[in-house]
Amino acid sequence: MYDVTAIRADFPILSRTINDKPLVYLDSGASAQKPQVVIDAITLAYSHEYANVHRGLHTLSNIATEKYEDVRTIIARFLGVADEGQIILNSGTTEGINMVAYGWAMPRMQAGDEIVLSVMEHHANIVPWHFLRERQGVALKWVDVDATGALETQKVIEAITPKTKLIAITQVSNVLGTKVDIKAICDAARMQGVPVLVDGSQGAVHMPVNVDDLGCDFYAITGHKLYGPSGSGAIYVNKDRLAEMRPFMGGGDMIREVSKDEVTYNDPPMKFEAGTPGIVQTIGFGVALEYMMGIGMEAIAAHEDDLCAYAQSRLSGLNWLNVQGSTADKAAIFSFTMEGAAHAHDISTILDKKGVAVRAGHHCAGPLMDHLGVSATCRASFGMYNTRDEVDVLIDALELAHDLFA
Repeated sequence: MYDVTAIRADFPILSRTINDKPLVYLDSGASAQKPQVVIDAITLAYSHEYANVHRGLHTLSNIATEKYEDVRTIIARFLGVADEGQIILNSGTTEGINMVAYGWAMPRMQAGDEIVLSVMEHHANIVPWHFLRERQGVALKWVDVDATGALETQKVIEAITPKTKLIAITQVSNVLGTKVDIKAICDAARMQGVPVLVDGSQGAVHMPVNVDDLGCDFYAITGHKLYGPSGSGAIYVNKDRLAEMRPFMGGGDMIREVSKDEVTYNDPPMKFEAGTPGIVQTIGFGVALEYMMGIGMEAIAAHEDDLCAYAQSRLSGLNWLNVQGSTADKAAIFSFTMEGAAHAHDISTILDKKGVAVRAGHHCAGPLMDHLGVSATCRASFGMYNTRDEVDVLIDALELAHDLFA
């Protein structure tokens, strides 16, 4: 049985107040809170076990290296990847996607080649491809969502042409919560020889993921959305693409030998992990994933699906609130505006007075904002620790904001 009360007790920040009100944290889509086990792991690593990894041979370095490298195995298990050698550790999704853009796409794309994107993409899965558009003449091909915010799988498939060299797509929209049928897209793309990169920043949080089953070529995740530390993350790269990639950055650890005349690179995944990594952040990330898997990703998804349905029902009763996206198959992420003159920033400020933390702005999704015809929205994004009672607090706070701006 899913015990949300016990889960909430694991997150110390949820016991605090904001403006003399109990904190209702609805900004997990930006960055999730951290359970005590993650905080304790970070404290232990810095206070009793810290050293640099890989090259030290002394006791502390061996401890740090073992814990750090264990995270690669944990991530592989979390993503359903059979070979942990296909997991590259990094600082998060942004670095992972840029690694693919510079290390895989840039050497093999030329003017006129196409990258297919959805209009829902986060800037982290847009700007690196604009670099290729600006510098190499690569064309970006956009697929819109429909009036409900759903992305039709067939439209993505139909966007593939002989010039398509990559599909780069989110699994879950960080604005609309829309879920994308990644497996169907990967199946169709594979038949046409087109690799697929998946931004799993939101998808991996809200549902079980099996990358081997999805069949994608790249799958990027970020630790701070998965209840882990900021500055941690990873990207899965399948073996064929690993063999095709050149190093993204140069430095220590990614080499075997360096001389005045040549460099011999290390084997993947080390080949793509230059310099001193985020050791403690990564260790904390592994603990966060173990925590999630201990609860069970199916159980977390079921709890959030219930929250999503309840929030949809309550929000739909506010006829002065414009909720962006109404597709039934979505994660518990809601973006909205209010009729009248109230700006998203003003709404967010009023909600904060009631202890409700939401995000306001364009959510690093400029093309989607343009498609929706809005400059900014408020976004309430739910996590494993949220409750139906907190949905009710959100509704009460929105009604107060509406009364103030009416």
